[in-house]
Amino acid sequence: MVVDALSDGKRIAQLLASELTGHEDAFSLLEIVESDPDVEPTDDGAFAFGVNHGDERVAEVFVQPDRARVEFVSHPDLAAEHASEADLRVRPKAVRPPRTLVFVEDGAQVKWLLPTFRALVAAFDDE
Repeated sequence: MVVDALSDGKRIAQLLASELTGHEDAFSLLEIVESDPDVEPTDDGAFAFGVNHGDERVAEVFVQPDRARVEFVSHPDLAAEHASEADLRVRPKAVRPPRTLVFVEDGAQVKWLLPTFRALVAAFDDE
């Protein structure tokens, strides 16, 4: 049987970490931190890893049974704009400082999320 979609939150998060650490020079400025390889998905989302640019936290990734949730801490408006353009489900999180939540519900959507991380790296270069 062929599986058409990867919808396991932990595997989606692992795929995202793999994309951010090994495939593009642009992402060499980003670092996966506080990774928990044994994380078990929860309905509310269990912390899987953080993404830093130097000492600054850019995003945090949480795993749920059927998806991964990326919370963009840095440049939340920019993240919302780019993730929305990629047809990902996006919503603001009303905390201080504000965050943007992006839901990655399929392994293929990890590729859709990469332009958002590229835009963040470009924003850091412009600062």
